[in-house]
Amino acid sequence: MAITKDDIFLAANELDALGQSPTLAAVRKHLGGGSFTTISEAMKEWKSKKTVKEAPFREPVPQALEDHLSSLGGDIWDLALMTASARLEAERQSMESNRIASETERQAAVELADQVIAELEELKHKASAMETERVKTQEFIEQLKRELAGATERAASAQARAVEITHRADDLNAELLRVNTQNSELIKALSLKVAASNDGNASPGQLP
Repeated sequence: MAITKDDIFLAANELDALGQSPTLAAVRKHLGGGSFTTISEAMKEWKSKKTVKEAPFREPVPQALEDHLSSLGGDIWDLALMTASARLEAERQSMESNRIASETERQAAVELADQVIAELEELKHKASAMETERVKTQEFIEQLKRELAGATERAASAQARAVEITHRADDLNAELLRVNTQNSELIKALSLKVAASNDGNASPGQLP
């Protein structure tokens, strides 16, 4: 909900009642937020009303005194008023100059404060976006790690399978060599046996 001028007046009065100076920062903190520009405009009006309220009441010259004053006393009174007026005017001009300078500085401070707040909000948004991106990147890295672990496990399994197949092939080659050797020996033995048999059948004088 937007902060109203009455809210700012109430906060300033409460701080003033507590004996605390109702500065822009103090009022903003008491309200829990708000634009420095809005608070500043309202506080100008609050201070103006407070100054008028606290201005001392100037008692006029008593009638009895006027009746008894001589012309010299009247001249002295007029001179005193002129002196007081001149001093008051000088003080008013000095106060006005100080007010203008203070107002210029206050406005610059208010604009700077609003600019800082806006920059802080922008930095918060950027930080939030960077944190979101960091989380996404971390999740992507974790996914890549899981995929790499799976690929490594599959590669290790494939390597173990290849070693097993190699060993099996070596066993089969050895078995094939043994069978071939055995067959060669059988064939050789059969050949010798057949040759011996043929030689016996061709001997002269052998009965059929």
